Amino acid sequence: MSLSDQHVTELSRGTAYSFASWPNPSVPTFGAGVYTIWHSDGRFIYVGMSGRGITVETIRRNTPQGLYTRLQSHASGRRSGDQFCVYVADRLVLPILTQQDIAAIASGRHQMDAFVRRYIHENLSYRFVMLSDGAAAYAIEAAIKNGEWEHGRPLLNPGG
Repeated sequence: MSLSDQHVTELSRGTAYSFASWPNPSVPTFGAGVYTIWHSDGRFIYVGMSGRGITVETIRRNTPQGLYTRLQSHASGRRSGDQFCVYVADRLVLPILTQQDIAAIASGRHQMDAFVRRYIHENLSYRFVMLSDGAAAYAIEAAIKNGEWEHGRPLLNPGG
């Protein structure tokens, strides 16, 4: 599946949802999809997908699976198991920490994940598009990572 005009519109100019408003009832709890993440200053910083194993034949589960769970993980700010949160911590949060913040994290008085979560909620929003299967989502994510649209490559996870 190629990057269609409809996908570009949804992922670059569609409704932007703030992570501060998670959970979002507009995100289906099951299904494959692609999402883009934007900084409040307008920078395109990340593209991702979820639902790689979902096909049109996949039986819907009663528990969330796919795009919903991926965005939920990002909204949590927890770095463990979430590469996006690691990138945010390293590239966006670490440079703005004060010496006092670093000392509080080092002493255990504060947690780095709390700083990451706050940064995500205060500065980042996402757009998404649902797709028929994980293969289609993967192809669109790859095209965007490689800069095959007007916004170029994402800041945090550009393609090779």
